[in-house]
Amino acid sequence: MSATESLSHEKSTDKSTDMEKNYVVSAEADAASTNGEVKLQRQLKNRHIAMISIGGVIGTGLFLGTASSLANGGPVGLILGYAVVGSICYSVMISLGEMIAYLPIPGGHIKLAERFVDPALSFTMGWNYWYNWTIILPAELSAAAVLVDYWTTSVNNAVWITVCMIVVLIINFLGAGAYGEAEFIFASIKVITITGLIILGIVLDLGGGPNHDRIGFRYWKHPGPFVQFNGISGAEGRFLGWWAVLTQAAFSFIGTEIVAIAAGEAKNPRRNLPKAIRRVYIRILLFYIGGTIIIGLLVPSTDDRLNLSSGTAAASPFVIAIQNAGIKALPSIINACLLTSAWSAASSDLYTSSRALYGLAMAGSAPKIFLKTSSRGLPYVSITFCALFALLAYMGINGGSGRVFGWFANMTSIAGLMTWFGISVTYIRFYKGWKVQGYDRKTLPYASGLQPYAAWYGAISCLVICFFSGWKVFLKGKWDTATFVTNYLPLALFPILYVGARIYTKVPPVRPMDMDFITGLDEIERDTYDEPPPKNRIEAFWQWLM
Repeated sequence: MSATESLSHEKSTDKSTDMEKNYVVSAEADAASTNGEVKLQRQLKNRHIAMISIGGVIGTGLFLGTASSLANGGPVGLILGYAVVGSICYSVMISLGEMIAYLPIPGGHIKLAERFVDPALSFTMGWNYWYNWTIILPAELSAAAVLVDYWTTSVNNAVWITVCMIVVLIINFLGAGAYGEAEFIFASIKVITITGLIILGIVLDLGGGPNHDRIGFRYWKHPGPFVQFNGISGAEGRFLGWWAVLTQAAFSFIGTEIVAIAAGEAKNPRRNLPKAIRRVYIRILLFYIGGTIIIGLLVPSTDDRLNLSSGTAAASPFVIAIQNAGIKALPSIINACLLTSAWSAASSDLYTSSRALYGLAMAGSAPKIFLKTSSRGLPYVSITFCALFALLAYMGINGGSGRVFGWFANMTSIAGLMTWFGISVTYIRFYKGWKVQGYDRKTLPYASGLQPYAAWYGAISCLVICFFSGWKVFLKGKWDTATFVTNYLPLALFPILYVGARIYTKVPPVRPMDMDFITGLDEIERDTYDEPPPKNRIEAFWQWLM
């Protein structure tokens, strides 16, 4: 008897009426999804899922946003900030991985929160997540305009924003399969680019560039390993510089959880999702920690071009480093690769926000019109509605795309951290219910030995970073209304939405003994199959890689 059959047998002997009432909305949505009224199609292949999970952690946050982080924290502050947020990201991902590998359902963690906590948290997480990915879309479009400004500032940024927007719309309206193929290509470019930049950075640091300048740890000595934030002396100034890195680092890492939303459209999810989750830590160490180390070695934290809000620093720290080394053509090539990264990220933003809205509609937390799909399983109403918010990117025409990018990055970081908080809380409840109902964790498709401590660490850390995210505006003479609003509005909305939903639904949290670990398992088992064995060493390597 399989693990799933065993669970089904055990649960079939104890179905309480209370649980049935709690999940009436979920059951109706699931039934609708199976009778043909609304149905996402599993079009994302193994390599698509692998590259979507990689693409989620490589984007403009790493290529462009690290500029302000280096200026605020210095090279060591930059590395430590990314290391701390990377540890939080890993904790959240292994928590999400256990749940979504077991129940790869449409709506991802939004639907899981309904099952294992209550409909109010599902409502709150759903709208917070939708807001997160809707806001980050114009942020990525603004980032694209900043990157194009590297070549020319004579053309209005509205042109570049429009071009990027059209590309994103075409990719998403062609369906999940086309999105998967586009993301596979874009993510491949990003992986090749960041790997090449890390190798090139090592060569340049050791004096292998055209100017043969052996940099070593020069910039760690002068201007120094840390920045005295706002001129504040001593350990306090260095600590504040490091803390200033955390919010921006969160913006860089937000997106790793896309695999949960893509789970409803993934082929063979029980096999492919755990594989993607297990390798998250490798990407964190290689791409982010490795990338930030190289940035800190090659670019001084006092470089004026690191100030994105000035509107003149239209290049990433990587491009600045290559310029400093005296390499002529390569900066433009790298900048072009970074531009495809912005396109990729924007495409993922629209995909994720539209699927989040679809999940909300399934849970009964959004109008049913967003459940409408084409004959190919494309939720075209959700995509169209979410695409309208891309128009916010045009705010950067007068305010400066770099400055607008900073505003949206703040809002996205906080909303994303609150999503991670919600995922951690959902897992803590999932872990409790699994234990109370007597199930063996060894039967899970993916399980981590760090639980439940990793989930608690993720939940507490996210709250602490969010609460202190806007501390800079409280320094003497540093008040900035835009910064205050963009940092604390998403944080304030989360409890307001939750309390309002609890009052409206009047549904108490699900008791551990009543948690539903069964619904949908039959369909998931039908979609699970053994991958064909590789025919040669090349295919074996490809299966291992993807």
